Amino acid sequence: LVHTAFFASKVEHESKHCNGKGFQRPGSSAFDRVYTANQNCGHTYPTFLAVLWCAGLLCSQAPAAFAGLMYLFVRQKYFVGYLGERTQSTPGHLFGKRILLFLFLMSVAGILNYYLIFFFGSDFEMHIKTITSAISPLLLIP
Repeated sequence: LVHTAFFASKVEHESKHCNGKGFQRPGSSAFDRVYTANQNCGHTYPTFLAVLWCAGLLCSQAPAAFAGLMYLFVRQKYFVGYLGERTQSTPGHLFGKRILLFLFLMSVAGILNYYLIFFFGSDFEMHIKTITSAISPLLLIP
C-alpha cells in the first residue's frame, strides 16, 4: 500500500509539471516514464500477493515474508531505475522475477508436500522449511 501510494504520488507530481491536460501528453518523457513504471508495478502486484500468500500458507512463513520484503525493495529499485534510463530498471526487473520464481517454487513445494501426505503419508514439511530457509538468503545476491 505504501509503495502504491508512493508511485501514485510520483505520477501525480510529474503530471502537474507537464504541459497539457489528461494522461496523453506527447513529448513528456519524464511523465511517460513515471506513468509506465507505475503501470508495470501495478500489473505485477496481484501476482506477487498471490504467490506470497500461497508460499506462506503452504510452505513456510519466514522465508516467504523475507522474500516479500525483498520484492518490495526490488520494486522500489525498479521504479527509481525506470525514472532514469530504461536500462537502469533492468536489474530490478530481473531481480523481481527471480523472487517471484522463488515464491512460486515454494508454493509448488507446499502443494506437492500436501499431496505426498494425502496419498503416501510422507511428510517432508521440515525438509522443505529447512531448504527454503537456507535458500532465502541467496535472494540477496543480485
